[in-house]
Amino acid sequence: MPTAVTHQAIPTTVTEANLAEVNRLLEQCEPQEILRWARAAFGNGLYQETAFGPSGNVITDMAGAEGLNIPVIFVDTLHHFRETLDLAARSQQRYGYTLHVYRPEGCSTEAEFAAKHGPELWKRDEVSYDYLVKVEPIRRAYRDLGVTAVITGRRRSQKGDRASIPILEIEPGTGLRKLNPLALWSFSRIWAYLRANEIPYNPLLDQGYKSIGDYHSTLPTPPDGDERSGRWSGSAKSECGLHKDYFAMRAAFLARKKAVA
Repeated sequence: MPTAVTHQAIPTTVTEANLAEVNRLLEQCEPQEILRWARAAFGNGLYQETAFGPSGNVITDMAGAEGLNIPVIFVDTLHHFRETLDLAARSQQRYGYTLHVYRPEGCSTEAEFAAKHGPELWKRDEVSYDYLVKVEPIRRAYRDLGVTAVITGRRRSQKGDRASIPILEIEPGTGLRKLNPLALWSFSRIWAYLRANEIPYNPLLDQGYKSIGDYHSTLPTPPDGDERSGRWSGSAKSECGLHKDYFAMRAAFLARKKAVA
């Protein structure tokens, strides 16, 4: 859609009271204009959070083309596909942004994680696995880096819990701002942008994957399935924990920990 407003016309102080109006204005902007607004609104507290999926790669390219110098946070769960780790290195080399890599606390390899928490924890205790490899590392990153706003690649066309996400959210309880500049884009539009701009992308996309997470819980997307239907096949799960209620996730993890103590 044509940009109807410029980022200068959107309030840079966002509260619960004006959030709906800010979102109304942001929906009239192209993603590049949204990113320019976010840089002005959140300054050095703004980071991109990505696992180098298609949407994240588009955002990284847009931010680079605009000269916005937005640092990137990557949570290495220690269970990523090798292709994902290779892409992370290629992306950082191409765009030159500051890359902050966070891993499960006290672990630097999958073997160390298994030795500390037991083999295949995702099968035995999915709640604890998600908390340990994703939720705890990203929250540690937020604290260490002074993050006040994060850019994500979530889109409504991904369905599930994302089907109605706004462009900007305020996380209850923490006040963290979550920006979804591609919320209105379809996968086909993402793919067209990737190809047109020759952006590095995960080669698994060429093998039928549309959404790529940990190797043990990611399959090629069924031809008739939603974009994320290759994730956690056979379960009702649609989010890994990064974008679920943090306090609920932490409470559930602590309850599990207490039960086995």
